[in-house]
Amino acid sequence: MKTTMVSRTLSVHKEHEFLLKLETAGLNEELAQRVINSKGNDLATKLVRLIQNGGFEPTTSQKRAREIMGKNFFGVEEAVKHFGVNPTRQQLAALSEIPFSEAVLEQSKNTRVLVAVFPLSILEVRGKVEHKLFYNHEDAWYNKQSFAKERGEVNWQLVCKTPVDNSISKNWQEQQALIAKDDEVPSAQVIVYTIIGHYLATGERLFEHIYVRTSSVDSGGYRVYVGYFDSLGLYVNYYWDDNRRDYLGVSSARKF
Repeated sequence: MKTTMVSRTLSVHKEHEFLLKLETAGLNEELAQRVINSKGNDLATKLVRLIQNGGFEPTTSQKRAREIMGKNFFGVEEAVKHFGVNPTRQQLAALSEIPFSEAVLEQSKNTRVLVAVFPLSILEVRGKVEHKLFYNHEDAWYNKQSFAKERGEVNWQLVCKTPVDNSISKNWQEQQALIAKDDEVPSAQVIVYTIIGHYLATGERLFEHIYVRTSSVDSGGYRVYVGYFDSLGLYVNYYWDDNRRDYLGVSSARKF
């Protein structure tokens, strides 16, 4: 059998510890030989991927959704990789089934992002990623705002990648009339999580040259909007609901 030589990345001590853990979990000579003999190093690759995903294995529902959505899918694996989440059993159970039909996903696969949202506040997301991805940090006006500390709930969100059609240059009330009956305006937490997560997973910047209103308000009752996610980082700002601007639309996500 041809042996492939690879450069060593683990110390002998670390390799010994790793093998002891596997043996304690039930690894024996027969199982070890299966890994060694697996075609294309397939079993070892799957083991490493399982470890990278924190032991998570996608359900049939999640696999099918990923097939449909393609790059517009930010699942549990992506949340583990990019946000460092460590899902609980309860959270994984809550995300086990996609709450949207395949027909809805097919209809949305090019215009929306299907996102596994974990309870991470805007401040927590900001603290987990590179400094350059947010415009403001220590001096951000929202650092002590409640909406920026809200962690939300674990769920699937189907978030539109662009502002609602014809919602630019309209006030909040006028924009509400444009929201489809099966949609709703998501919170700032959901939009920020989606924008940053999608960028980390794909390199695509959502709302790069536009702002969108969210359902969140600040302590003064002003509407929170986010966007202009260019090379200077993501902006989080606020304005009153009566305001109309040619750079301000409204966000939307599918109800579930």
